[in-house]
Amino acid sequence: MPRLFWKFFTIIWLTLAVTVAVIILTVKLLQAVPFARELAEERRGLLLDLTANVLVQDGADAAARFVRASEKTLPLGLAISGAADPDTCAKENTGDTRSVVRDGACYRISLSAPIGFSFENFAPLMPWLAILISSTLAAGALARYLIRPVVHLRDGLSALAHGRFDFRIGDKMAGRKDEVTALAHDFDSSAARLQELQAAQQRLFHDVSHELRSPLSRLQAAVGVLRQSPAKVDIMLDRMDREVERLDVLVGEILTLARLNAGSSLPLRTQSVDIIELLNDILGDAAFEAQARRVTITMSIDGIFLAEVEGELIYRALENVVRNAVKYTAEHSNVTVSCEMAAELLIIRVTDAGPGVGRDEIERIFQPFSRGNDAEPQGGYGLGLAITRQAVERHGGRVYASLPVTGGLEITLEIPRKPETFGPMADHGRSGSSLRNL
Repeated sequence: MPRLFWKFFTIIWLTLAVTVAVIILTVKLLQAVPFARELAEERRGLLLDLTANVLVQDGADAAARFVRASEKTLPLGLAISGAADPDTCAKENTGDTRSVVRDGACYRISLSAPIGFSFENFAPLMPWLAILISSTLAAGALARYLIRPVVHLRDGLSALAHGRFDFRIGDKMAGRKDEVTALAHDFDSSAARLQELQAAQQRLFHDVSHELRSPLSRLQAAVGVLRQSPAKVDIMLDRMDREVERLDVLVGEILTLARLNAGSSLPLRTQSVDIIELLNDILGDAAFEAQARRVTITMSIDGIFLAEVEGELIYRALENVVRNAVKYTAEHSNVTVSCEMAAELLIIRVTDAGPGVGRDEIERIFQPFSRGNDAEPQGGYGLGLAITRQAVERHGGRVYASLPVTGGLEITLEIPRKPETFGPMADHGRSGSSLRNL
C-alpha cells in the first residue's frame, strides 16, 4: 500500500515538524527558555549553598561581602540574619532558607520569594502544549481521512445486504488516489457483477418459464381437442408424446446447465479420454442428420490427443457445437471440422455456411436461451452453446466464435490436456465468444 503509507508518513512527519517549529517560535517570541523554572530553582539553591559555605569557612564578614556582591550582580533578595533562638538551626532547610552554625552562633540565610507568574513560569508547559495541539490536529486529519471512505463503504455494504446492487461509491472518492480509492472501485466492480448476475438470474427464470409454457400450452390444446374429438386420439397422443419429449429435453438441458453452475467450485471427475476419437464418434452420428439436409461434413482430423477430462461434459460440449453447425448451415452446403494439436492444447474449429450473426451478438448468444436475431427457429432452446462454454471453461479451456470472411460461423474450442483450476475466462473478449445456441 505505497500511496496510503506515504500519506500517513507525510502527515506524521509534518506533525512533528510543526510541533518543533511551534516550540521554537514560542520560545523566541516569549523570550522564555523551556524548563526555566527548574533552572531558576537550581540557581537559587546553588546561591544559598555557596553563601552557607562562605559563612562556614570564612566567617560572617566574608559571607556579608559575598551577599552584597551577589545582590549587585543579580538581585534575588539574598540576606543573612542572626537567629536569637538557638533552636532555629535545628529546623530543616527549605528551598529559600539555609540555617548555619558558626562560632556557636546561628545564622539564617534566606532568599525572597519568586514572582508568582511570568512567561518563564509558563514556558515549561509550552512543549507539551504544542505537542498536544499538533497531535490533536494530526489525529483529527487522519481520522477524517480514514473515516469518510469507511462510512461510504459501510453504506455500500448495507445497500448490498438489502439487495440494492445499483449502489456505487467510487464517485464519492473524488480527489483521492490511494488504496482506499482502489478498494472503492473494486466494490463498484463487485456490485456491478452482482447486478449482472441478478439480472441474468431473473432473465433465466423468465426464459425458463417461457420455454416451459409453450409445450405445456400445446399439451393443454391437445387435451382440449381430444376431449372434443375422441376419434383423434391417435393423432393427439402422438402430438402429446412429442411435446412431452420436448419438455424432457428442455428440463435435461436446464439441469445440465444448473449442475455446471452449481459445481463450478467442485473438483472434476476426470478420466483419460482420447478427444479426437470422441469427436470422430460425434461426427459419425451427425453425418446421418446432415444427409437429410444434403449437408456434407469435411473432416481434417487425425492423431491421438489423450486428455484428463470429465468425459460426459466434453462429449456434450463437442456434440452441441457440431449439431449446432449442422442444424444452422445452409442446405447443400458444407460443415468443416479441423483439429490443431499443441503440446498441451487441442484446438478444434467447427465452421458452417449458415446465415451468421451480427458482431454485436457474438457474446450475447452464448448466454442461456439466447439465439441470433436472424436465426430461424429449428426446435432448439438456446442452451447448447451455454453448456459448451461452461463445460470447456471448467477444464480451463476457452470457447469463442468468429465470423469467417466467406460467411457463416466458426466456433473454436481450446481444450487443455490437463484441467486447470482457473480457466482463462477473462480472455474471451479478445476474440469475441458468442454464437447461436441450440
